[in-house]
Amino acid sequence: MTLTIDGYQNLLQRLNAVALKYGRAAGDVQLLAASKRQSIDTIRSVAAYGQRHFGENYLQEAQSKITALAPLELEWHFIGQLQSNKTRVVATLFDWVHGVDRLKIAQRLNDQRPEEAAPLNVCVEVNISGESAKGGVPLDEVPELVEKLMEFPRLKLRGLMALPAPETDFERQRRSFRVLYDAFSDIRCPTFDTLSMGTSNDFEAAIAEGATVVRIGTALFGPRG
Repeated sequence: MTLTIDGYQNLLQRLNAVALKYGRAAGDVQLLAASKRQSIDTIRSVAAYGQRHFGENYLQEAQSKITALAPLELEWHFIGQLQSNKTRVVATLFDWVHGVDRLKIAQRLNDQRPEEAAPLNVCVEVNISGESAKGGVPLDEVPELVEKLMEFPRLKLRGLMALPAPETDFERQRRSFRVLYDAFSDIRCPTFDTLSMGTSNDFEAAIAEGATVVRIGTALFGPRG
């Protein structure tokens, strides 16, 4: 699939239509373009349509993109699993990190964030499906981690993120996302405004349950070769 301005605008219209369907306002949900394995030229084209937020999983690949596209002043979100030996580069290059699930990682991001840069926006990743092979803090440990992260001056704690186990049934999708929404609603944090959940396969259920950011790759760029 070759992405066109019509295709991009149609996706935005779909997101707005779903938001309205579930009593939300048009524009409530931010599109985060999951651009891993997309070329610099493709990202530049999407940016020309008005897209500002891009999510990357692979650090080496992301570095070349961020450098090449720096004049466009895009916002870059790291959405992959973050290892300790990669925190310095992430803390330097990215505007957001969606997968903080350990105090050690948060400490390193805070300490390595350049002084001249704005605080790094972070979301706590929650393992709502209990999958042992997947990252994320268990639900019952979220409040304690949030409380500790609020003390880091170079981080701005924005909300929660989750990637639940794949599910094709719409109501089951909604139940998974509702768990994250309930956890989000129970936390008292003055900078909490972001619920990052939902992908190409389940963004309607995520929006129905309060998502403010959806991470869309395939529905935007088409299947990866």
